[in-house]
This record gives sequence, C-alpha cells and structure tokens, in this order.
Amino acid sequence: MSRHFDDLQLGSIELFCLAAETASFTAAAATAGVTPAAVSRAIGRLEERLGVRLFVRTTRQVRLSDAGRAYYQECRQALTQLVEAERQVTGGQSVASGLLRISLPTPYAYFRLMPLLPLFHQHYPQVQVDLHVSHRNIDFAEDGYDLAIRGREPLDSNLIARRLEDAELVVVATPGYLERAGIPDTLDALAAHQCIQFALPSTGRKVPWSFQVDGKPLELDTHGRFCCLEDFLATLMLAKSGVGLMQVYRFTVQSELDSGELVEVLQAFGGRSRPFILLYPEARHVPQRVRVFIDFLLQQSQGVARSPQAPD
Repeated sequence: MSRHFDDLQLGSIELFCLAAETASFTAAAATAGVTPAAVSRAIGRLEERLGVRLFVRTTRQVRLSDAGRAYYQECRQALTQLVEAERQVTGGQSVASGLLRISLPTPYAYFRLMPLLPLFHQHYPQVQVDLHVSHRNIDFAEDGYDLAIRGREPLDSNLIARRLEDAELVVVATPGYLERAGIPDTLDALAAHQCIQFALPSTGRKVPWSFQVDGKPLELDTHGRFCCLEDFLATLMLAKSGVGLMQVYRFTVQSELDSGELVEVLQAFGGRSRPFILLYPEARHVPQRVRVFIDFLLQQSQGVARSPQAPD
C-alpha cells in the first residue's frame, strides 16, 4: 500500500489529540515537550489538509469544533490501537502512563477515591490524575474526560456503566439541635424541622429525601432555611454546625456517628441507598491508563460493597 501519512502528519495528529484532551495548546506543548507555537502550527497543518476548523479559538480558551470532536474520537481510537498493537507484540510490557481525567461528585471524591490515590500512584507512578470534583453533568467528547462517577444510570447508550456501590442514606443532626427542636419520630414531624437542602447544579431542583415506609420506597420533599447548590459536603458542614437535619451518605458521617458528634434519627424509615456508577465511553480499544484505573477502582470497591461501614 502507498503511504497516506508522513511522520510530520502523524506527529500533528498526536499533538492535536493532546490539545483536545487538555483544552489548551500550552498544556499540550508542555506534555509533548515542544513549544505552544509548534502545537499551533501542527494543528494549522491538519486544518489546512482537512479543510475544516478543528478548534474554536477565543481570547480565553480553545475548544473543539463539531468537526474537531468527530475527528478527535476517530484519531484517539486509531492512536490507541497503535499503542495496543505495540503492547501486544512486546508481550504486554508497556507501562501505563499519561494523563487520566476523571469527573466525580464531592462525597465520592473526598471519602472514597482520594484516600485510594496514593495506592494507585504506588502501582502506576507514570499516570497523572486530574480530578474534576463537581456534581455538574459533563460531555465526554467536548470536555475531554476519560471517566466519570455519577449517582444514576446514564441516558447515553454509548456509555459503559459499572456499579461501584450502593451507598446507604441516613438522616442526622447534632445533639444540640435535637435538644432545641426535638427528635422527629415520624416523617410528618419533618415539617416542623429545619431540613437542609441540596440542589442539583444541572437543574437547580432540590433533591428529595429518600425513605422506606412499610417496605415501599418514598421520596419526600423537605423544607428549610438553608440550601447548598454546588457542594454536597457543604450540607454536611451545616448539619455539623447545628442548624438542622440533613440526609447524607452514611460513609460520610460514620466517624461523627461513632463519636456522638452527630445523631441518626428516623431509623425506622431508613434503609434507602443511592448508587455510585463508573461511566466511560464505549470504545473498541480503551487506553491502558484508563483500563488499569478501571480495574483498580472496581477491585477496591468490592471491599466497600461487602462492608459499607468499613473505614476507607
């Protein structure tokens, strides 16, 4: 077969993928060990060859165009196949390396994943991990993430979903608040209490509290003077300050419950949980840095699933 690409064009494709993943010519240049001008020239060559704009450039940022997103998906898969081919012919001796970008919500980030990162780094020191800690929805192609962890099944059928755990929910408050306001013993009693709210950033909708009544699930809208819109853990800080009741994941307050700093209430209506699900785009070839992290996290989450209250 005749040559379709020369070495310069292949190098330009690699630099383009780096720029797409980092959303920055400067960051791509630093990763590749070249100058930002070299990255800009490489992308310019590709755009001239293809006859389309791959990036939308503004004074503040660069982002992929629609054509650029489609081209990136194909180029990334092709480059991944090349790396996989090398790994196979060398007996799988290649080392996982490169930038791994993960988006995940605050409770899982602080109480589950971050304590595990030193162990992951010990096994895979050449993988760089960037964390996007937020409850906001992401677009894998546009935002350039490899993995996401969310609390619901994906609507996108092109995403692979792996359940990490079902996290138990509990309603807690400080002893001081309960002494002032009384201990609720029915769900109707919540109407007389300050219930701390959390609103989803994507919709602004306040999350209902989840209970179980006579073996059946119940979603209940609660009310209170305090609401947090971005950081779910901020609601926990409010609860610990004594302003009201809050429904949180048990694993985020287990130490406070053990010490008596917080008290669990409404246990008769407990037992509900919410999932944490690992999401990533469906692809024929998954980069090695992504594959090893998926295997690592699934292995670690098996212990959590067997013992939800075990310390992290």
